[in-house]
Amino acid sequence: MAITLKTLLNYKATQEKFSVLTAYDAAFTTIMNHVGIDAIMIGDSLGMVIQGHNTTVPVTISQMTYHVECVSRANEHALLIADLPFMSYATPKQALRNAAKLMQSGAHIIKVEGGEWLTSTIKKLSKCGIPVCAHIGLTPQSVNKLGGYFVQGKTPQDFDRLLNDAKLLEKAGANLLVVECVPSALGKVISDTLSIPTIGIGAGPDTDGQVLVSYDILGLSPGKPAKFVKNFMDNTSSIKNAIKAYHQAVKSKQFPGSEHGYHS
Repeated sequence: MAITLKTLLNYKATQEKFSVLTAYDAAFTTIMNHVGIDAIMIGDSLGMVIQGHNTTVPVTISQMTYHVECVSRANEHALLIADLPFMSYATPKQALRNAAKLMQSGAHIIKVEGGEWLTSTIKKLSKCGIPVCAHIGLTPQSVNKLGGYFVQGKTPQDFDRLLNDAKLLEKAGANLLVVECVPSALGKVISDTLSIPTIGIGAGPDTDGQVLVSYDILGLSPGKPAKFVKNFMDNTSSIKNAIKAYHQAVKSKQFPGSEHGYHS
């Protein structure tokens, strides 16, 4: 049975966790479908893990469209969330044009990074029938402005700002919300406050779903892994079994553990 936004809303209502992983090609998508991953994110993280860039900034809309097509061809039931890349949604008109490209390539939902400034864009997309996944906290496309990859929402002022952003984005029409690299306490407050499902990455165990970069859970990413990453290849030699272990750990609430979270 195909996973839809309604499915994720039902999961939230019944407090059932859901699993999300990134995929950029047909082979990984096929494995994730066989395992039962609920949602697949075609992320602009491909700029770092596939293309070898230091950030996601160089990724273009044409590259995203290509990878969405690759994933879509192999997808059977997972919900597909696709990133609009850096500076492809600076205005509502630009966002609408580029979101249409991703939707026509096979995406079910488009993802945008940012807070209050995105409300008019989300309203426009929603009005035109395009489901939106918003993304707050650590927003990788803004890495140059942020000055690096740091935990967000640690001060009382930033905590309140991000919570307010979450409320405004939901009110504007966002259907999902990714919360990245924030104190676990903030992840819980946001998830408890919103009626839409939340997806955490380094946001503690209380978000409705969890997402990680697939290359990270397989130990393939270069450099020191982030605190919120767990290598699921440690106890198996099979990529399929590692992805299955991640899926089961999320569904059973065994991942993430307290050691994967941040504190204020």
